[in-house]
Amino acid sequence: MNSVKQVLFLLVVLVNSFYAIAQEKPNVIFIMTDDLNDYPGAFGGHPQAKTPNIDRLAESGVQFTNAHSNIPVCQPSRNSLFTGVYPFHSNDFGWTAHTEQSVIKDSKTIMQLFQENGYQTLGTGKLLHNNNKDYSIWDEWGMNEKYNYGPYPRIGDKMVAHAEVPEPYSNIGPVDGSYGRMSTAAKGLDGWVKGWDMKEYRYVSEGDRDLLPDEQHALWIAKKLAELDTAAESKPFFMGVGFVNPHTPLLAPDKYFDMFPLESLVLDNFLPEDTLDTYYHSNFSENMKGRRYYRELLQSYNGDRETAVKTFLQAYLACVAFMDEQVGVLLDALEKSKFKDNTIVIFTSDHGWQMGEKNYLFKNSAWEETTRVPYIIRAPGNIAGKKVEHPVSLIDIFPTLTDFCSLEGDNKKSANGGKVGGHSLRPFLESTESNQWEGPNGALSIIGNRGVNT
Repeated sequence: MNSVKQVLFLLVVLVNSFYAIAQEKPNVIFIMTDDLNDYPGAFGGHPQAKTPNIDRLAESGVQFTNAHSNIPVCQPSRNSLFTGVYPFHSNDFGWTAHTEQSVIKDSKTIMQLFQENGYQTLGTGKLLHNNNKDYSIWDEWGMNEKYNYGPYPRIGDKMVAHAEVPEPYSNIGPVDGSYGRMSTAAKGLDGWVKGWDMKEYRYVSEGDRDLLPDEQHALWIAKKLAELDTAAESKPFFMGVGFVNPHTPLLAPDKYFDMFPLESLVLDNFLPEDTLDTYYHSNFSENMKGRRYYRELLQSYNGDRETAVKTFLQAYLACVAFMDEQVGVLLDALEKSKFKDNTIVIFTSDHGWQMGEKNYLFKNSAWEETTRVPYIIRAPGNIAGKKVEHPVSLIDIFPTLTDFCSLEGDNKKSANGGKVGGHSLRPFLESTESNQWEGPNGALSIIGNRGVNT
């Protein structure tokens, strides 16, 4: 072999070696849900929940059965999760976007750290509370809607609650005050819109309608996986998908409501004096959403607690089942791809939801119904089906991904950025023993916003 051929041969070897090393880095698919408590079947929170796809992910991964949100309300929870900064370190307790909050704005998101380490970042849906396709944290972005809780029934140019939700609960509005079958949502009304921009949503019947946002997000991720699967060369990737269900409004197609006949639904044991063991009235004013929503729901059904909670619960379970089907679309696409054995899959929620326990119907409480979240991690080589009872929290996701994916670089954009809290969960994923973890013996959740407008 002459010297020119030797040089070319070495270049080919080096290039191939480079791509081989690059592809040794694991890919990541991060699945975020909204307001999902411990109801999925694998977590046993409700005996009638139907979540076969979440359950199969749990069977192939590691299930954390005592995992918690660090602040059980949407925006600050997501800000904390994606930057790895505890809310009490950033003083982020409200509805300030991550690009504007005094500490978080100077902290890198995990997506930015992935980019700096040669990863391609792709996202769609509700991940950070205020997503925008122009944010530099995404190389590719799916749907462009700022919010995608809808669609909503409308009267004229006004969004309204489901037509069959009684007053006073329907007066809460088209988001939190709306639940029920899509087929009956707009009886006597003027149609549907996608959101506050009042763009039309087409709904003729169950079999003739536009796709719902979560369906679009799942299909977008599946399409991207197929494109990357056939690409000659590709970087390792971080894919994020934010499913909005089961966030209100709790609207879903009929087939998901049919899974949960109202008369056969099971409620938790109700203790009429359940609020007496806490500083309930001094910590939760009558006008806070959780207490007010519960009170107005009962008023809407003439004080019949069983009917009221079952009707709301049916809609919640239907939306959970709908979301689970979209998780299945994503998992099926991954299983068909060449990435199935080298991809970390994380499934969780920003916080839970309280279904009338302690006379409270909402999130943003310190009880486990709102702090506890489903939490599954499937990593290459993990112990399939393992259940970890040790308390962990969303703050641990950032250092876990940094560890598994060998991400290098400072998490701060400037000295004003927050330090990373939490600890890598890798010991739980790679060992049958759980006593090697460097993290704490508890999980910290904090309520920082206790006002009326939670």
